[in-house]
Amino acid sequence: MPPPASANAPASKNSAADAFILTDAEQKQVNKLAARDREVRAHEQAHKAVGGQYTGAISYDYQRGPDGKQYAVGGEVPIDASEIPGDPEATIEKMRVVKAAALAPAEPSGQDRKVAAMADAKSAQARAELNAQKAEEADPNAPKNPLNPDINAQLAEMRQQDEAESEGPNNPAETAPTDMTAYAAHAYQQQSRAITALAA
Repeated sequence: MPPPASANAPASKNSAADAFILTDAEQKQVNKLAARDREVRAHEQAHKAVGGQYTGAISYDYQRGPDGKQYAVGGEVPIDASEIPGDPEATIEKMRVVKAAALAPAEPSGQDRKVAAMADAKSAQARAELNAQKAEEADPNAPKNPLNPDINAQLAEMRQQDEAESEGPNNPAETAPTDMTAYAAHAYQQQSRAITALAA
């Protein structure tokens, strides 16, 4: 037989009527989770809306709140940021869209800005290819100018920097998206892990 209920006992959460009677601390956590959910969804929707045909489906990381609801605390939008072989003009246009998509949210993350810089570098490389093509068409006998090696060096340096940051002592298990096909994958990673501290 269960002991008699004490007058000071906490409210029961066994019945449907009072299933989620929240304490003040729990309500504050719910409010923070709800605000985070709105921020994450707006951020990823902005990437998706601008990226259009070059983006995939949005995926979210969820956390259950004290009220039993699931809240998005992180998210990502995969994007095809590869060059279009043999068509520098199309690559330039594609990189314009990729950069716009990366910077679409009101507050782009550090990862978003890296992707925008990557798009700029790839666009510059495509412009060099286009200029070389035009020069060759104008004078087929003219010596061909190699692509600026600094562009490739810049791309490699950005990838190495991203890998170094992702594989540092605080993130030993992370791997940077070196091909930038999921540029929002890391945008909320740190916040997602820290969300469990909201109740503190």
